[in-house]
Amino acid sequence: MFQIAAIIGVGQSAYTRRPEPGQTVLTFMRDAVVAALKDAEVDAKDIQGMAVASFSLAPDAAVDLAWKLGLSLRWLAQDTNGGSSAVSMLGNALRTVECGYASPILLITGDATGLAGYAKVAANFNTVTQKHLAPLGHGGPNGVYALVAARQMKKYELEKSDYGHIAIAQRTWAAGNPNAVYRQPMTMEEYLAAPMVADPLSRYDCVPVIAGAQALVVGTRDRAPKGRPAVRVRAIRHSFNYDNQQGDGLATGLSTFAGEFWRMAGVRPGDIDLASIYDDYPTMVLAQLNDLGMIPNNDLARYCRTVIANRLLPINTWGGMLSAGQPGGFAGGMNGISEAVLQLQGRAEARQVKNAQLAVVTGYGMTMYRYGGTAGAAVLERGP
Repeated sequence: MFQIAAIIGVGQSAYTRRPEPGQTVLTFMRDAVVAALKDAEVDAKDIQGMAVASFSLAPDAAVDLAWKLGLSLRWLAQDTNGGSSAVSMLGNALRTVECGYASPILLITGDATGLAGYAKVAANFNTVTQKHLAPLGHGGPNGVYALVAARQMKKYELEKSDYGHIAIAQRTWAAGNPNAVYRQPMTMEEYLAAPMVADPLSRYDCVPVIAGAQALVVGTRDRAPKGRPAVRVRAIRHSFNYDNQQGDGLATGLSTFAGEFWRMAGVRPGDIDLASIYDDYPTMVLAQLNDLGMIPNNDLARYCRTVIANRLLPINTWGGMLSAGQPGGFAGGMNGISEAVLQLQGRAEARQVKNAQLAVVTGYGMTMYRYGGTAGAAVLERGP
């Protein structure tokens, strides 16, 4: 029997640059799960399914986490698709609820690698990185995406300050998010004066690695807490290994399904009230927006200098990962979804977007060799 599925609860642990002794990926995930269950008004014993994504959960796997959380389940999954894992898990959970197999379902992402641990992950991300990039001293993802950024700047005639508009706008939004690790306003002068990391990327173009976790509860719409609108998903699509790493990295897998995606959602890009765009680098924010058809005439420079600089479309209203932080390589994909849910329910407090009804969220990740190989997007809608 078909069920109407919705996101009915969100939860987040504390975010921190430097975990205290005793803080591990498991403690961060525990805190996020407790918060999500409380938010959804669901008891742990009622959870029937769980999915998790994490770089630092090993040697434990999903079933070990279920055991430690005391969950007895009929549906279990572990996703390994990096920054698109949250969108991927959401799609699988929605279908599982809709077909009546399991509900409610808990989705968890989080990491606590520390800087040294993250460097180790970056150098051993896959066999190609391990054998062909790490021996060159490539500097991890920053070095890879510096090349993508340079190509994007040349093709679209972008200035360094165009990326600055993204970082500055998101820092402005972060001021309203008590969980963001960086909340102080930033000027263009400060952005341009930041130390270079990998030309043309400087400090504020690169996400700060932090420790933390996010959780969502997906269930039937009638299980949403009373007096609060459930958030339903109008459309969701994914792409994996869309071009066999043969392109220039300036398009993502979103470009393979954008038209179908908007038709499925029954809305147009101009109908969107806010966007949560996976922002490991400003370069990729622009790439994803362009792939989705949200930048008129592919004029990235004009879009940065008008829409983004003046915040005409609310983008990454929690500050994005550039200001709020990226837990390892996963939770960033889910905090954009969580933020969209809070905005659509009118619970985003100081950063609340007025009359928000529709949001688009994306995920992007798994830098296989030259750029990311996975991508996903969803349109979320405020329910009755």
